[in-house]
Amino acid sequence: MSIQVLSLEEELALIKRGTEEIFPEEELVEKLKKSRQTRKPLKVKLGVDPTGADLHLGHVIPVLKLKQFQDLGHEAILIIGDYTAMVGDPSGRNKTRPQLTHEQVLENCRTYQEQVFRILDPQKTRVMYNGAWFSKMTFQDVIKLMSQMTLARMLEREDFASRFQNQMPLSLHELIYPLMQGYDSAAIEADIELGGIDQKFNILVGRDLQKTMGLEPQVGVCNPILIGLDGKEKMSKSLGNYIGIKDPASEMYGKTMSLPDEQMMMYFELVTDVSMAKLQKMEKQLKTGELHPRDMKRFLAREIVSRFHDRDAAIEAEAEFDRVFKENQVPEDIPEVILTTDDLEDGKIWVVRLLVKADLATSNAEGRRLIQQGGVRIDGEIIDNVDLDWVPRANAVVQVGKRRFARVVVA
Repeated sequence: MSIQVLSLEEELALIKRGTEEIFPEEELVEKLKKSRQTRKPLKVKLGVDPTGADLHLGHVIPVLKLKQFQDLGHEAILIIGDYTAMVGDPSGRNKTRPQLTHEQVLENCRTYQEQVFRILDPQKTRVMYNGAWFSKMTFQDVIKLMSQMTLARMLEREDFASRFQNQMPLSLHELIYPLMQGYDSAAIEADIELGGIDQKFNILVGRDLQKTMGLEPQVGVCNPILIGLDGKEKMSKSLGNYIGIKDPASEMYGKTMSLPDEQMMMYFELVTDVSMAKLQKMEKQLKTGELHPRDMKRFLAREIVSRFHDRDAAIEAEAEFDRVFKENQVPEDIPEVILTTDDLEDGKIWVVRLLVKADLATSNAEGRRLIQQGGVRIDGEIIDNVDLDWVPRANAVVQVGKRRFARVVVA
C-alpha cells in the first residue's frame, strides 16, 4: 500500500481508532507535528515474545496498528523478544509462566515472522532481536539496570501486588521483565510503543528508563483486549474461543459467524479497515432494523477472511458455509483420517482416540469434554458415550460442533 497523505487531524483520528488509551496524548500530537516539520518518520515499536508457534486475532491487534503507522510513512520496528520470551511476560498472570529454552524461542520466531508478514510489509519493517543487546550484558550491567526500579514501584502492578498479598509465588526473574521490555525501548530510542492495555505498566517503565538515559520518552498507544468467540473471556487458544490467523478460510469464516452479535462492532473496529463512517452507519441501521445482525456478521466474516487470505477465499468460504448451514450438507472438501489395523483393537477404536487422531481434539481430555457437551456426531448421530469403542466405517463423517469435519478412510 502506498503511504497515506493525511492532515494531522486525519492521521490522529486513524491512530486513535481501536485504541483504549494513548499516554500522554498531547505528546503524541507534538511528535506527529515534529515528524511533519522535519520530514523524519517516527520510530514505532512493537515487541513480541515468541512463546508459542501460532498467532490468533488477539495477538495481531497491535500488529495491525503497526501496519497503520507503516502506511502513514513511519518506521515500523518489530522487536522479537528472544531473551524476554525466556523470562515470559507476567502481565495478567496469576502464576509463573513455564520457562522456554532459547532454542524453543528461536523455533517459534520462524513461524511468528511468517505470520506477522501477512500483515506488515517486510521490506519496510525493521526486525530486531533483543538478544542483540541482552546477550552482551555483564552482570554489572544487569545490576545497573535493576537499580533503576524500586520494589514499591514494581508492586504498583496489580497482578504482582495481588500475587504478593495472596502469598502466591512471585519469582525474582519475573520482576525484571518490565525492565527488559523498557530497555528495548531505550535501546532503539522508540518514539511510540504499541501493545495491549495490559502492557501499560511495561510501556511506562520504558518511558522512565528513556528519561533516566537522557532520551525523549516514548508515547504508549494501547489497544483493548480482544474478547473471544464466547463473548466473555479474553481470546485464548487454551479456552478454545479464538480465530487463528492460519485457520483455513472456511473455518475462519465459520468461527466469525459464531461470534455474539454484541461483539461485532469491536471486531470491525479492531480487525478490519472498514471506515468508521460506514461502521457508524451500520450501527444505526442495526438499531432501526434496516440491517439484520446476520447480514452484518456475514460482512464481518468476509472482511476478516479477505484480510488474512483473499477476497476469492472469502467468497468461497461463504458459499461453503451456506451449503453446510443453510442446506445441511457436509462440506465438499474435508480432511481425511486414515485408520489402520495399528489403530484398532478387536476391530474397534475408542471414540475419544478417534477424535484426537482426526485432529478434532487436541487431547483425550478435550475429546471427553466435547462428547460430554453433545458436540460430537458420526454420520449425523450424536455420540454421548465417552467410553464407546466404535467400529470404523469407510467414508463415515465425524463432526465436532458445527464447522469441523473429518472423513474416515479404512486402510
